[in-house]
Amino acid sequence: MNDGQREQLKVAISTRIDEIREEIASLEESTRPVAPDVSIGRLTRMDAIVNKSVSEAGLQSARANLIQLQRALETADDPDFGECEECLKPIATGRLLAMPETTLCVACAAAAENDG
Repeated sequence: MNDGQREQLKVAISTRIDEIREEIASLEESTRPVAPDVSIGRLTRMDAIVNKSVSEAGLQSARANLIQLQRALETADDPDFGECEECLKPIATGRLLAMPETTLCVACAAAAENDG
């Protein structure tokens, strides 16, 4: 990976971190409990409970992704950043731009998915 690609990747990671932080703020708002004294119908309350559960799962996922992206940004200047953990070959720049938190090349990720 050359310096230009590395800088492009760092900008993409920073942008994605900002997007995830906004998503987290929105999800935190939607996971707030509905107060029992708020007058809504029984079915609407059930919908609110289900939506809250879905939002909580999304929030947990977004927080985990944020940690991965922050880790990727911190290590982006390391000489071995962008190398596959398994085969040690370079991960395609397009893959890193799409999924900067990835630590596996396409072949190794597919193999890991088939094994799991």
